[in-house]
Amino acid sequence: MIKTDRIDVYSCGRHVGILANSKHITAFQYSDEWIETGFSISPFSLPLENRLFLPKYEPFDGLYGVFSDSLPDGWGRLLVDRFIRQYFGMLPDELSGFHRLMLVSESGMGALSYKPSIESADGSSTQDYDKLAKACKSLLKEENINNLDELFQLGGSSGGARPKVHTQINSEEWIIKFPSSFDSKNIGLEEYEYSLCAKACGIQMSETKLFPSEICDGYFGTKRFDRKSDGRKVHMVSASGLLETSHRYPNLDYTQLIRLTMLLTRDMNEVKSLFNLMCFNIFAHNRDDHSKNFSYLYDEDESRWILSPAYDLTYSSSLGGEHATTVNGEGKNPGMDDILAVAKIAGIDKTYAKSRAKEIEETVHSMLSKYKRGVNENSPY
Repeated sequence: MIKTDRIDVYSCGRHVGILANSKHITAFQYSDEWIETGFSISPFSLPLENRLFLPKYEPFDGLYGVFSDSLPDGWGRLLVDRFIRQYFGMLPDELSGFHRLMLVSESGMGALSYKPSIESADGSSTQDYDKLAKACKSLLKEENINNLDELFQLGGSSGGARPKVHTQINSEEWIIKFPSSFDSKNIGLEEYEYSLCAKACGIQMSETKLFPSEICDGYFGTKRFDRKSDGRKVHMVSASGLLETSHRYPNLDYTQLIRLTMLLTRDMNEVKSLFNLMCFNIFAHNRDDHSKNFSYLYDEDESRWILSPAYDLTYSSSLGGEHATTVNGEGKNPGMDDILAVAKIAGIDKTYAKSRAKEIEETVHSMLSKYKRGVNENSPY
């Protein structure tokens, strides 16, 4: 392991700044180069100023949210923990978030990368998705597997609970998911059908595909939206990272997300996109709508923030079966009155909001009924 108290942060080859580890917290300071030519990577916590920034220890173990976003979560963390035990002979708890950033190196979501890096063995890429799915299943069962290197290389920076790999298809970067221990074996088809339904509702999503399998109905895949067609990385930060709040606690409401989107993007079209996504989540029974499932991208070409394409859309429940993000304070059964209350705060015309919500509800019911997928049980349609 590399013993250091300093990590240099880069974005597309440009020096963003320095992370310094001291007494369980990680300070940050922008570089002079970034101050002159860059932008605030987290506008509310890290304004573009030439000073030392000191985070609180909670909720990200002494890191700012934007850097915590780079760390793998769920499946990715499981891979990293297994990798640490097997190759370094360490207990996972011995490695802090600061040092885990060196394992992320250049493989994290978004544009940020970290040096020095902890090198790992190369894993050969494969497109035998059934083989990868079986290896993921074995790893979830705590069984020893022979291709940990490959799984780590392909998915060690991943977030979310479901096993997944990052791979290249026709020179484009994609994410392909496999069933978790709690999923049906055909969860891939379900998420793919949900993506088609969301797009029919006017929800912006990245390109999605159903990849073939001989042991199930297929694996869900989506093209990465934090990569441009020319290969450039796009800076990305979640609502969790921006607001410095853990997604593990259901403490967010769509009224807050609306205000965040307006304050960050200053674009009513982006606010309406979030409103549409809220309506879809309500009517399609996607209740795992926590603060890491909403993200924002910084468009350097236009020097502005935009709402990212929607992701992780499928039939799901959260703590207590309620929405992780409440709707006007209602988590269990938000109705039209709650939707219109959020629309009012957003500055969206009531007639338009009601019409748009009903349109999304009808589309969800029509398509998901055809697919025989779950919808909001309180839907009047």
